[in-house]
Amino acid sequence: MAIDGFEIEKLLREAFPTATIQVDDLAGDRNHYSAVVTAQEFQGLTRIKQHQLVYSALKNELASESIHALALKTEPRN
Repeated sequence: MAIDGFEIEKLLREAFPTATIQVDDLAGDRNHYSAVVTAQEFQGLTRIKQHQLVYSALKNELASESIHALALKTEPRN
């Protein structure tokens, strides 16, 4: 079951309401995405912890394989 990039952005926005989020469908198949998330919530956290927070926000979609691949970049917002 594929997922739309707008739905991914919506889920991330629920978890990180003040974040700047960019989601791109890499292959045009609604299954392989890249996401850039810049959020205040990442301030002071390691890159691994930042990614864990994003993966947690998308856990159901990742577990159900609605998202097959996710290239992720996170940055703290000052």
